[in-house]
Amino acid sequence: MQAALVIYFIGVLVGLWRTDGGAGVRIGHGLLWPVGPLAFLVTVGILLAASLVAFPLVAIGVAAAAVVWWISVR
Repeated sequence: MQAALVIYFIGVLVGLWRTDGGAGVRIGHGLLWPVGPLAFLVTVGILLAASLVAFPLVAIGVAAAAVVWWISVR
């Protein structure tokens, strides 16, 4: 947990230092910087889920890979 907090606070300091704008913009950007990577992960997850519906062959491939993985784990 301490490592995560240290990384977060380093990101806040970099955001305060490198952002152009007034004090409010700089503080807001510094405090909210983790939202960008989180939004990226959510977007990619949604696109991957949609690809399973839009492209049935991809869904079949994912299902086959999951079965092979499940068999190898057991």
